[in-house]
Amino acid sequence: MVVDEIARRLNVEERDWKTKDRARQVQIGARDLILVEPQSYMNESGVPTRLVASWYHIPAERILVIYDELDLPFGRLRVRDSGSSAGHNGMKSIISYFGMEIPRLRVGIGRDEEGVEAIDRVLGTFNERERPLLPLVVNAAADAALIWLDEGVTAAANMANGWRLPGEESNPSESAER
Repeated sequence: MVVDEIARRLNVEERDWKTKDRARQVQIGARDLILVEPQSYMNESGVPTRLVASWYHIPAERILVIYDELDLPFGRLRVRDSGSSAGHNGMKSIISYFGMEIPRLRVGIGRDEEGVEAIDRVLGTFNERERPLLPLVVNAAADAALIWLDEGVTAAANMANGWRLPGEESNPSESAER
C-alpha cells in the first residue's frame, strides 16, 4: 500500500521486470527511483530484492525496505538505518543477502484481538476500527519514505518515529530513535 501511494504521488507507471515482480521506475531530478513489490513468498523477499539491487548496482544503504510489523501497535512507524530482523522472516531473508546495515521502515499492524493467530493477522484484513485510519498510516509512511529519499535516514526517523494517529499521544524521545 505504501509503495502504491508513493507511485501514485510520483505518477509512476508500472512496468514488468524480468523477475515478474512489480517494479516501477521514475527519474526524480538527476536520480532514478526504483519501486519494487516482490511477488515471491514473503519469506524469500531477499531474492528479488538482491536481483533488483544487483541489476541496477544499488548498494544496501540506498535501499529502503518497507514492511508490516506485527509487534508495533497499529499505525506506529519506525525508521532505522540497520538492525536485526526482530523475527520478521521477510527481513531475515533480506538481511541474509545484504547484512543488517540496510535501512527499513516498519509499519505497525499490531496483534489485534486476543486469540488471533499471528499468521491470521498478517494475512487477514484490517478490522472496522483500523480501516478508516489506514489511509492516514499509509500517507505518513509514504511521507517518511520520501523524506528518507530526499533527506536521509535521520530526517525520516525524526518524522516517522514520533508520528501518531490523531488522538494518540506522541513521545518526543522516540523521534530520535534509529
